[in-house]
Amino acid sequence: MSDIPSSKTAFRRRTLIAAGAGFLATPALIRGSLAQGGYPNKQIRIVVAFAPGGATDILARIVADHLSKAWSTQVIVENKTGAGGNVGSDLVAKAPPDGYTLLLGTVGSAVTNQFLYKNMPFDTATAFTNIALVGEVANALVVHPSVEARNLQEYVALAKAKPGQMNYGSPAIGGTGHLAMEYLQAITGMKLEHIVYRGSSLVLQDLLAGSIPSTMDNLPAYIPHINSGKLRALGVSSAKRWFAMPDVPTIAEQGVPGYDAAPWWYVSGPAGLPAEITKKLSDEIVKGVSSPEVEKRIKDAGCAPIIGGSEALTKHIASETLKWKKVADAAGLKPQ
Repeated sequence: MSDIPSSKTAFRRRTLIAAGAGFLATPALIRGSLAQGGYPNKQIRIVVAFAPGGATDILARIVADHLSKAWSTQVIVENKTGAGGNVGSDLVAKAPPDGYTLLLGTVGSAVTNQFLYKNMPFDTATAFTNIALVGEVANALVVHPSVEARNLQEYVALAKAKPGQMNYGSPAIGGTGHLAMEYLQAITGMKLEHIVYRGSSLVLQDLLAGSIPSTMDNLPAYIPHINSGKLRALGVSSAKRWFAMPDVPTIAEQGVPGYDAAPWWYVSGPAGLPAEITKKLSDEIVKGVSSPEVEKRIKDAGCAPIIGGSEALTKHIASETLKWKKVADAAGLKPQ
């Protein structure tokens, strides 16, 4: 360093100090920007960690449309798929905490993926700022008409009479249908063989053909076939009867009190999101989900709205984490 003139040394030191101060002031700058220009003052993107067309994507577009209209700001949806939702979730976790990159997340990104993936790219508990709940969907225990059971108790009795011989199909290992059935087996003591498919459409195809006797899967795709009598629904996994099929009892009311295994969705942002931005987003999303217009759109997508802001979402994630950790342990699921 002796060959560098002192004036240049001083200049470099001042530059480094200024750069460091700017870096440390980033959260303050974000708050200052909020106060001066107002939030939002540019395009917001909502990341969906799954392909277009599914329930997660549809709900994200409903939320985006509501925010766009409410704030006269462009809100776009960006699909980033891979690793059960971890790729898109990680993109949001590593984004600047300024409110312009959000996640329309699933129970997987919030809770269950940490029990299924060995090398998680982010810490589920600390990587995000919880903003608001959006909606849920019921899983349903559905059987082919050849199965003699007409309710949950009869299904459990059949399974116990042939331990390990009855099977069910679901779209994925660690998916919501698989975990919901593992949860049910842990409570009832029945033992079923799990047949894994690459998508709900293939499960439905084999169930209609009678190649498998039963499934636990998201209800909406099965409703037309249940209504036509080609399939039979024995129970829904939601805490309450499902609005689209009110005659089908819940699993909870058939001798499994407290059973609730409905997949759900929410909005979050990167950790460190300023409280002012979090509150503004949370309040507006809760307002939207509470409105008749948005409620109808969510129900038209086969889902049901869940009304809850940042605090409610944080409590929900905590309780769901405890529940699904017990299920994963009971099922012997190991991170892969």
